[in-house]
Amino acid sequence: MPRDTLTADQIVRATIALLDEEGLDGLNMRSLGARLGSAATAIYWHIKTKDELVRLAGDAIWAEVELPDLDTTDWRTAATAMAIGTHDMLTRHPWLGQAFGSHLLYGPGKARFDEHSLALYEKAGFAPADADRAAATVLLFVLGSALGPAAQVSLTRRLSKNGKDAEQQLADTMARAAEIARPYPRLRARLDTPAAADYSAAPDNTFAFGLQAILDGIRARLADRPHGDRA
Repeated sequence: MPRDTLTADQIVRATIALLDEEGLDGLNMRSLGARLGSAATAIYWHIKTKDELVRLAGDAIWAEVELPDLDTTDWRTAATAMAIGTHDMLTRHPWLGQAFGSHLLYGPGKARFDEHSLALYEKAGFAPADADRAAATVLLFVLGSALGPAAQVSLTRRLSKNGKDAEQQLADTMARAAEIARPYPRLRARLDTPAAADYSAAPDNTFAFGLQAILDGIRARLADRPHGDRA
């Protein structure tokens, strides 16, 4: 694809697809150019660096999170929907969690999401500073909850690239971990659960349980605030 027909949006979309398949370590201009049917030099005409590619791709995927209408939705329903949508997005794009620790990420997609989050918690009744804290608390929980699946994708990819049977290595690791756990009664009781056989799995409904517990706490703080301290 010649540089005069190639667009920045096409490059970003192809970058997202490549990152989904290969992770951050698999992103390079030659592979991206092959996916686009273009020379790497044509990409540099639009986007100058690999870091800029990751930043743009990492910001674009925030648009996948649907933002509920705050005029027609109560704050808790809206908060739940945004948290679930964010978790789903992070699970679809496991490289984003890794990118947070290795790239400077910012842009209009994330700003749009953050603005809506703050508006949501201000509508709930928090003053701006506490709305910021509430939004950050929920987002940090969602990010942490998505780390397990993302880590397994990255680990499986790395083990496979080293010419090893990733599934067998993970199974062997979990078998050794089970033997280590047997002397401990609470851990031993969990050995027959589905989560115990999966490297990154958590107990059933862990995300839903944690999210609702956090929102319960936010609601309790709202109820305890003096009327004059509310937004």
